[in-house]
Amino acid sequence: MTTAAMHIARTGLDAQDTRMRVISNNLANVNTTGYKRDRASFETLSYQVITAPGAQSTQETRYATGLNLGTGVRVQANARIDTQGSLNTTGNSLDMALDGDGYFQVQLPGGQLGYTRAGNFSRSPEGLLITSEGYQVMPGINVPENATAITIGMDGTVSATIPGQAEAANLGQIQVASFPNTAGLQSIGDNYLVETAASGTANMGVPGEDGRGKIRQGMLEASNVNVVEELVDMIETQRAYEVNSKMISATDDMLKYVNQNI
Repeated sequence: MTTAAMHIARTGLDAQDTRMRVISNNLANVNTTGYKRDRASFETLSYQVITAPGAQSTQETRYATGLNLGTGVRVQANARIDTQGSLNTTGNSLDMALDGDGYFQVQLPGGQLGYTRAGNFSRSPEGLLITSEGYQVMPGINVPENATAITIGMDGTVSATIPGQAEAANLGQIQVASFPNTAGLQSIGDNYLVETAASGTANMGVPGEDGRGKIRQGMLEASNVNVVEELVDMIETQRAYEVNSKMISATDDMLKYVNQNI
């Protein structure tokens, strides 16, 4: 008697453990601005072909189905679910939320470009629009020190009232990045994503055009994690883990019986 069933159940334990980590991360980030929940995707391991479908069963007949035995399961990837999170009003003139698809572009240390849905921006001592970590929002927006009544349009146009000027001054325009395959973006932490060969190159454009989301000033996008849904998934994962654990115990009992009685 082989231990194949025990090894298959072990792959199930590993896969469910990984899925539980994904769910735990979702729940941990339920209040993270702009966070997008992940979902674990499973795939079967290779199959052992005992009898191939269509193989000769006799000189005149062939097997209709055959016999293929699976060798287990593994987590193929964790897919990011890019559904829109709810928009919460903050009243801060430099807070922005994307109502629709796209990402804000920021310059990370070393010159690398990062992308985020978290629009909780502020102004640096030099007047630049920056993230909470101090990374500059691209393209650069310089807000004069004496500027008041900062207004950000849905198309990303930034304007402000400057003492001594009759009309509001145009300070620039915030652009939004879109990608051919957003699922290919790589998370690096701190709410930032970076482009990869799978995501394709970022296409910068005006908010509200070519499928890009519009900018909502004075708002922040909440996480799209549904706590109830995550708890249901957690219970399902726990039960699947228990079943695979019982399979290992049952297989072990069968092996003990064989060793003791045969």
